[in-house]
Amino acid sequence: MKARVHVMLKDGVLDPQGEAVRHALATLGFGGVERVRQGKVLELDLETTDRAAAEREVAQMCEKLLANTVIEKYAIEIL
Repeated sequence: MKARVHVMLKDGVLDPQGEAVRHALATLGFGGVERVRQGKVLELDLETTDRAAAEREVAQMCEKLLANTVIEKYAIEIL
């Protein structure tokens, strides 16, 4: 079973990388971009075939390692 985790900074947390991308896009002529938020996507191959167990386990992974839950939020997809 596969899981995909999307990790993004929480709203209100400054995103200097996103701002750098927005500025670079403007420099390249894409001036209509008002805001960029940068995140990460992680894909995990899991041994389990139990969907609920997979979601619980991946949530624990996020809470312990994959996301800094003080400043980041995450969303889990079980594929």
